[in-house]
Amino acid sequence: MASSKVSGFYKLSVDERLKFVKEFASLTDDEVSALKAPGALSLDAADRMIENVIGTFQLPLGIAVNFLINQKDYLIPMVVEEPSVVAACSHAAKLARDGGGFFTSSTGPIMIAQIQAVNVIDPAAARLRLLEARDEILELANQKDPVLVELGGGARDIEVRVIEAECGKMVVTHLLVDVRDAMGANAVNTMAEALAPTIERITGGRVCLRILSNLADRRVARARTVVPKESLGGEEVVDGIVLAYQFAAADPYRAATHNKGVMNGVTAVVLATGNDTRAIEAGAHSYAARTGHYGPLTRWEKDKDGNLTGSIELPVAVGLIGGATKVHPVAKIAVKILGCETAGELGEVLAAVGLAQNLAALRVLATEGIQRGHMALHARNVAVTAGATGELVDKVAEAMVRAGKIRIDYARELIREMS
Repeated sequence: MASSKVSGFYKLSVDERLKFVKEFASLTDDEVSALKAPGALSLDAADRMIENVIGTFQLPLGIAVNFLINQKDYLIPMVVEEPSVVAACSHAAKLARDGGGFFTSSTGPIMIAQIQAVNVIDPAAARLRLLEARDEILELANQKDPVLVELGGGARDIEVRVIEAECGKMVVTHLLVDVRDAMGANAVNTMAEALAPTIERITGGRVCLRILSNLADRRVARARTVVPKESLGGEEVVDGIVLAYQFAAADPYRAATHNKGVMNGVTAVVLATGNDTRAIEAGAHSYAARTGHYGPLTRWEKDKDGNLTGSIELPVAVGLIGGATKVHPVAKIAVKILGCETAGELGEVLAAVGLAQNLAALRVLATEGIQRGHMALHARNVAVTAGATGELVDKVAEAMVRAGKIRIDYARELIREMS
């Protein structure tokens, strides 16, 4: 099998990069043409995806290289507008590769539907009545999606909570549904709607909301890695990364930016594969606060040999069937490039990418600082904004970086001098 380890991938032309990806993922000529097309998503297809369509909006699709996950090579498609994200992710994957890459695991694809009952006279007793009716509730839920059941999924269990609210006590039933390779929102929402009359009959209350929860804490992916201290530049760098993590663990102001770095990678892959970025973001940040203290999604430690060990755990409500994943032509190609066969595998890839992206950010913070590399890449955007074209873009960007003056007024001055 081809390796995802690539040296100087960024130095290749776009056509050369596409040739490499085509051979790695066995893309067809038509798929390569779709990737190169300025508007791969037709207006007709866009009009079927959302309402009130007037056009399409494009973002760059890049490839993160060097990923080795469970001893399998991956190329990672990422859609993102921010400079340095793809390059940083690729570099971190290369560092992790020196220690064997990433090792991942995940739970089953369980999503939660919530059914809220209010005006319940005896909430504690109603909770027990609902638990006693578990088999009836599960049978009714599964009648709403026989195809999912046939595929090995379906409603698995219920939980019932009594919640203190401003309006008084409410009884909330959680329906736990195995959604297989779907994201699962439609399946669980349909089941929740169907259960409302039964919940009202059993509790004696009134059902209000019946909808999925995006805190998918039963659908979790995990990744870990060991990065040799030599690859990072020594034990001092390892100590710096651990201290940066500990800062995030102690302070929610730092944790917010720490987790933003994690999601730079995760969201880019979610978007590339046509999944729901808002659901993933909401789930990740609520998961980070599930203990009552908002903290980091990752954990970094030093092992007995002085090497860096990292781990991550996050909810991953993503799918490979339905939605934009099967409608958007480039999303379909992105899934093919990834080579994921199940939604669980995709979730584990997301965990590895999030860990890699966080490693990249913390390594830079612990050494030269975030601005040096980030602003060097940002300089190209500034040059283009100032009016540079062709080879002049790189010349102006390099001159700004050398001078340490990455500003649009200086870029315009350089363009005048070099033109």
